[in-house]
Amino acid sequence: MIRKFLPHPLLTLLLTVVWLMLMNNVSLGGIVFGLILGVIIPIVTAPYWPDRPVLRNWPMIIEYVLVVLWDIVVANVVVAKTILFKRNEDMRPAWITVPLELRSPEAITILAGTITMTPGTVSSDISADGRAILVHCLDAPDPDAVRDEIKHRYERRLKEIFL
Repeated sequence: MIRKFLPHPLLTLLLTVVWLMLMNNVSLGGIVFGLILGVIIPIVTAPYWPDRPVLRNWPMIIEYVLVVLWDIVVANVVVAKTILFKRNEDMRPAWITVPLELRSPEAITILAGTITMTPGTVSSDISADGRAILVHCLDAPDPDAVRDEIKHRYERRLKEIFL
């Protein structure tokens, strides 16, 4: 019965918090309206989530978020150094195909978003069968190392979260 009114309880909470952040004011009316939105939006969108993924490993989710945040900070420094101090002749941009073991569309979407959020890389395309992702790197002297790092740092953790 509760699943009917709260099909996505975490989404309800997230939508309420996002609403309060957008309002930039915490008031009783804002909380109530945020909760109303947080309840109505998941109910309306529930038919579009027939095979909702089950997130099983919360400590791994926290670890994944921390790893991604760290990698974003480090990549910002590396990209800044690359742009400021490397000559164009020394840069080696590359297209890299990363084979995927992930099968969940949600997990693949998170991986593609993670790659794109990390400065210096962008996910460009996913193969029609969903078994590979095409990544462009600003500077990749060793494309195989970049592929292995994506698989080890991100895909491995996402497999533990989604499988």
